[in-house]
Amino acid sequence: MEGYLGLFFSALLAATILPFSSEAVLAALYAVDRYDAVLLWLVASVGNTLGGLVNWVLGRFCLHWRDRRWFPVAPERLQRAQGWFGRYGTWSLLFAWLPVVGDPLTFAAGVMRVNVWVFLVLVGIGKAARYALVLLAAKGLL
Repeated sequence: MEGYLGLFFSALLAATILPFSSEAVLAALYAVDRYDAVLLWLVASVGNTLGGLVNWVLGRFCLHWRDRRWFPVAPERLQRAQGWFGRYGTWSLLFAWLPVVGDPLTFAAGVMRVNVWVFLVLVGIGKAARYALVLLAAKGLL
C-alpha cells in the first residue's frame, strides 16, 4: 500500500509547479513486480491529474499575485501557455503532460476559466496515455 501512496504523491507533486519526476517512481514500482500494473497506472494518472488541478485552481484564483517574486509561474511561461490556448484551444490540454509547457498550460487553463470538468477529462486523458507509455517502456514493449 505504501508504494501506491508514494506513487500517488509523487505523481501529484510532479504535476504541480514543483519540479519532480514520477515516471521513475512508476517504473521502479513496476519493476519490483509486487504491484498491479493497472492499479499503478490508475494511481499515477489520478495523482498527476489532480496535481494539474492544483495548477488550475492557482490560475483561477491566485492570478492577482502574479507580480510577486514568489509567484510560481514566470510571465514568459504563462504567455507561452496562453499562446497554445490561442492556437489550439482547450484541446491543448491533451498535452498537459509535456515538460516545460505542461504545468503552465494547466495554470493558464485556470486563468482562462476553462470548465473544470472539461479540464479534468482532457488533462486526464493525456496524462493517462503518458503513464501507459511509461509502463509499456518499462515492460520493454517499445
